[in-house]
Amino acid sequence: MAKAIRKNAIFVINVNIMDQPKLERMLRLMKYLSGNVNYSIEELSRKLEMSPRTVYRYIDTFKSAGFAVTKLYGDIYKLAEMPKETLELEKLIYFSEEEAYLVNSLIDQLVPTNSLKANLKEKLSAIYRSTSIADFVGAKSNAAHVDALGKAAQDKLKARLKDYESGNSHTIRDRLVEPFGFTSDYADVWAFDLEDGRNKTFKISRIGGEVEILDEPWTEEPRHRRSQMDVFRMTGDKTMRIILSMSLMAKNLLEEEYPMAASHIRQDSGRWILDTEICQLQGAARFVSGLMGEIEILQGKELKAYLAEYGQKYFK
Repeated sequence: MAKAIRKNAIFVINVNIMDQPKLERMLRLMKYLSGNVNYSIEELSRKLEMSPRTVYRYIDTFKSAGFAVTKLYGDIYKLAEMPKETLELEKLIYFSEEEAYLVNSLIDQLVPTNSLKANLKEKLSAIYRSTSIADFVGAKSNAAHVDALGKAAQDKLKARLKDYESGNSHTIRDRLVEPFGFTSDYADVWAFDLEDGRNKTFKISRIGGEVEILDEPWTEEPRHRRSQMDVFRMTGDKTMRIILSMSLMAKNLLEEEYPMAASHIRQDSGRWILDTEICQLQGAARFVSGLMGEIEILQGKELKAYLAEYGQKYFK
């Protein structure tokens, strides 16, 4: 896969609509465009056994997905190379942990004899579980917020989140923080709240105004600390174990909404078992409450009690 990819580029292949031969041809084309030999469109069409028009269409697909495709001369195209200087955030491939997991699963579906499979797995491992910023939303405002927060964290400066809407207090006000990292899906920023004196995650989508970077260095760096994040994207310092027995429908819905849960699922006697540690009850409870008839809680007294209390409070 090409090393040179434009900022925030994510290439996602829908396996439901793409058969394996087509997928393999696209991957081979990427290999040719990123190799040391320059091939014309006509040569590529012969090698891939497709029409020149199809080659052009695939190249356009790469461009629309964010790959930096450069026309060298005539009908010679290449995937541009990443500069060899010190890497900067905006020059990296941006995959969140969940996105990397999904792409990894896609590659696993290739037949074992496919010559590209091992190479793709090796290159994906270089970014899997990385700290790169995912293109988690299309909103330009959120992208600008991520950029500003990333710079504040890199330069160890305080920042003001203007017009932040709190999900707990239901208030909208400015928050003075020391941002120092992002969650795995990059929908939240880890920051030390200078007003409350503790570490929190702030949802970037709830920043109503701008992110103002202050010319004030961190003062609480020794207290900066990230908590764990569970498969339901909830964070906390302590964990509790839950075991859920699910129908096939519940299992599929879980993997679709929370892809990282897949590595914690096993099959047993026609049911699907989720065995995992959670940081907070809310995430798991929201999922279970929506599929009451499809899920049985095998272990998790706290989760059962939470659901019972929730039911008494809201479903009298």
